[in-house]
Amino acid sequence: MEYRPLGRTGVQVSPLCLGAMTFGGKTDQAEATKMVDHFLEAGGNFIDTANVYSRGVSEEMTGRALAGGKRHRVVLATKAHGKMDDHDPNAWGNHRRNLMAACDASLKRLGTDYIDLYQIHRPQSSVPIDETLRALDDLIRAGKVRYIGTSTYAAWQVMEALAVSKELGLNRFVSEQPPYHLLDRRVERELIPLCQSYGLAVLPWSPLAGGKLTGKYRRGQGAPQNSRENPANFSEGTWAVLESLEARARSKGCTPTAFSLAWLMAQPGVTSPIIGANSVAQLQENLEALSVTIDADDRKAVDQWIEPGTHTENYYRADFGPHQYR
Repeated sequence: MEYRPLGRTGVQVSPLCLGAMTFGGKTDQAEATKMVDHFLEAGGNFIDTANVYSRGVSEEMTGRALAGGKRHRVVLATKAHGKMDDHDPNAWGNHRRNLMAACDASLKRLGTDYIDLYQIHRPQSSVPIDETLRALDDLIRAGKVRYIGTSTYAAWQVMEALAVSKELGLNRFVSEQPPYHLLDRRVERELIPLCQSYGLAVLPWSPLAGGKLTGKYRRGQGAPQNSRENPANFSEGTWAVLESLEARARSKGCTPTAFSLAWLMAQPGVTSPIIGANSVAQLQENLEALSVTIDADDRKAVDQWIEPGTHTENYYRADFGPHQYR
């Protein structure tokens, strides 16, 4: 396993991050524990979850999967912002009251006394960024959090946060987690250059576009069983990418999944795509990307399917409300 620095921190993380969003949904505790063990055995050391995933169940299952002396081997990331109580108007958001309470609750569910990377799950324009940063800085100074990051922020929002951190002498964000994959490359315009310039790790979520890039969809055929996408809604541009991806992967002797992840891992500025497998079998298919080499011809081919900075599917938005997560 070739590890990569988490932005400018010096912390080393695996080039694929195990996402735990399925824990408590499609994945039960037994399978989740097997997945974590398999990931660690393969050399992975980076796991990402969030308090809002199954309303805390994902964090609880992640904590149990890391019990027995495994916690110290993992760079553990979670997030706050999402609504955790339907009857409490303050049980969500980026304000101090929520972040302090949410962090303590996440620590308890995860069964740990510190979080390696604590991320703000979505921006919230109604809360001043200094309010958020002061709360996060206090969590770091209290020893509850090691580093802080963002998710699905626009480039200007990241830049604003960096400027305010510098102005007020606060700990700054070290990572950003945007949607990024073969069907939406818009982060290449401003966000990734910004992260490269200021030393932020880039941790793409939905690197397989919600399963679109796995090869299971075929033009003219219905949706596969248990799929969450309707192929009838795919654009002509999306079909062109999917069919080109299928042919390219076949020529390299790998799956579309492995090629898509390998391409993303090889993109400038990318630190660690977050893989959202729901079983050990799916996880192993994702890990096969580690053995796929992306060369100059592959990059040129992909740029012909979908030009840099463009998209055929709309994933990259920085204005999601509190309940819209993938």
